Amino acid sequence: MAGQSRAGGLRLWRNARLATMAESAAGLGIVEKGAVAARDGLIAYAGAEADMPAALAQGETIDCGGRWITPGLIDCHTHLIHAGNRANEFEMRLAGATYEEVARAGGGIVSSVRALRAASEDELVAQTLPRLDTLMAEGVTTVEVKSGYGLDLDNEKKSLRAARRLGGERPVTIRTTCLAAHALPPEAKGDKDAFIDLVAGTILPAVAAEGLADAVDGFCEGIAFSPEQMARVFDKAKALGLPVKLHADQLSNLHGAELAARYGALSADHLEYSDDAGAAAMAKAGTVATILPGAYYFIRETKKPPVDLFRQHGVRMAVATDNNPGTSPLTSLLLTMNMAATLFAMTVDECLAGVTREAARALGLLEGTGTLETGKSADLAIWNIERPAELVYRMGFNPLHARIWRGQ
Repeated sequence: MAGQSRAGGLRLWRNARLATMAESAAGLGIVEKGAVAARDGLIAYAGAEADMPAALAQGETIDCGGRWITPGLIDCHTHLIHAGNRANEFEMRLAGATYEEVARAGGGIVSSVRALRAASEDELVAQTLPRLDTLMAEGVTTVEVKSGYGLDLDNEKKSLRAARRLGGERPVTIRTTCLAAHALPPEAKGDKDAFIDLVAGTILPAVAAEGLADAVDGFCEGIAFSPEQMARVFDKAKALGLPVKLHADQLSNLHGAELAARYGALSADHLEYSDDAGAAAMAKAGTVATILPGAYYFIRETKKPPVDLFRQHGVRMAVATDNNPGTSPLTSLLLTMNMAATLFAMTVDECLAGVTREAARALGLLEGTGTLETGKSADLAIWNIERPAELVYRMGFNPLHARIWRGQ
């Protein structure tokens, strides 16, 4: 199925229970005996069936049989475009190899860079579609896809073009993020400042000129780039009119959360080592905290993100898979919610908001999707469940009944 065009006509889903996720509603925004009407791919009504305008009952009608409807799920942090896998490194680590030993054996991000550079754009799309299909099969209707394994102009552009193509191959909304400042490529020979010059001076302007990216991201960490280096990337992004995001405070506290907030970032992601000042700055700036339990689990991290601090300061929290070949080969947003709850004590309401409303906010898309409200895209997930908590509670079980994207 192809295309991003809006569907015509009027369609009604009735006899349903809704979790609207509307910001104005309490909790999950639950509506018993609810209905959702869509016209031309947009929600024309979402609420109590008894209150629906009679004119909206004239279209095609689907009886949901008392099933639950939520907004379509949103995976707001992925590295979905990559070539090959790193299962061999996983085996090495299980056998006791250190990160340095894996790297010396040709592993780590360098192996992903090598694989991506060797793959054609068509091969990248073909390898990525099964991962995308797996997400969509769990009700995902919007996916963010980062570059960051190309690390030179041609291969970063190739990655972003491949990501854009996913939206033409499947009925899904794709948002692309340029993560050229992800790691240092081998040819940089250790010169981080020179590479940042390349990212800010050459890669970002070219990507912006071709309209390949919706946002700019970077990795602010001791093994990657300093806050000062990331500030140079963000200055260029802002000059080009691109919003920013940041991999921040994952392995140490370089005050990446504060850096992200200073630039009005859509989100700061990972955040295991963020502190009170970082949380306060994010709250003031409206920067979403994107929680990524897959990476925490896979690399056996022990430092948890400060969820309580985020609650205290009123920081919005999204939840995402962080799908990538090295530290989170995860393609289940349902399992991700369970991990966020069990590992980080996030509530059911926080997890569900984190993959709908707050994930939309983390992508700058909340005006158009993420809740069941009039005027938003008719992106729905219909579930065979008795209560919303089941979506967070179950492991390895997919209760999706139907996935609706733009009314179809």
